[in-house]
Amino acid sequence: MKPSFTTAGTVAIRRARWLDHLALTKPELTLLSVTTALGGAYLGAGSDLSYWPLIHSFVGTSLVGAGAGALNQFTEREHDALMKRTENRPLPAGRLAPRGALQLGLTAAIGGVAYLSLFTNSLAGLLATLTLLTYLLLYTPLKRVTPFATVIGGVPGALPPMIGWAAVTGELSMGAWSLFFILFFWQMPHFLALAWMYRKDYARAGFQMLSVADPSGVVVGRQILVYCIALLAAALMPTMVGILAITYFTGALILSAGFLVLGIQFYRNRTSSNARKLFFASLLYLSALIALMILDRVL
Repeated sequence: MKPSFTTAGTVAIRRARWLDHLALTKPELTLLSVTTALGGAYLGAGSDLSYWPLIHSFVGTSLVGAGAGALNQFTEREHDALMKRTENRPLPAGRLAPRGALQLGLTAAIGGVAYLSLFTNSLAGLLATLTLLTYLLLYTPLKRVTPFATVIGGVPGALPPMIGWAAVTGELSMGAWSLFFILFFWQMPHFLALAWMYRKDYARAGFQMLSVADPSGVVVGRQILVYCIALLAAALMPTMVGILAITYFTGALILSAGFLVLGIQFYRNRTSSNARKLFFASLLYLSALIALMILDRVL
């Protein structure tokens, strides 16, 4: 019986380490980046859709996203240990070594840029590099310096659909920029709501989020409202620039108006409950918007 227990224990340990390495890549954010990159590739391809550019976009952006997540956690491991939301991550919890995380991050990030450059084009590789640099060298350190870091962080978060678009077209047209603006303005209420929910955690870790600098929430609420209004306009851009039609336009208008209502609700009553509603609604909103884009193309 002993060998079976030993084998079972070994399998469990290996599985736990695999899951820790997966968590190191921030799979939720990486999945979001990959999904929006594929969306950009799909819309950019138009009627000339080919599977190989989609596959290359998937592999390349997956590697870049995983590398960015691992390098971010390597950089912020000491601060993550001070936050209840992140204290159980693999590095602050001591389950993985920082050196291994650094190696994984560098390998994935450099590999992703090289893959996109070789198998798609140099523009996609350049945009992937810009994503990594703005995320790791600007947004990550500036979170401890200024609340404006959230706005800067919106840039690398909005670049993945442009990477996908560039991967299949080799250029950036207004269609690509319309997707950038949607992602950029969507991120602001999404992350401001999250920051409001965990404002005590961020303060404990020394992050200068707007929710920390503005304890009353007046400025937070105002910015959420402004960005929700901007998002409503941005969400209609794909139809205005001619890459999507009336089906998308109508659905995007309804979804964006509903999201704006939740933004107004938080602006009027800045509770953690309303912030949580806005945060989860933002996830549903983006998913529904992507589904509308696909539906519009199919119809």
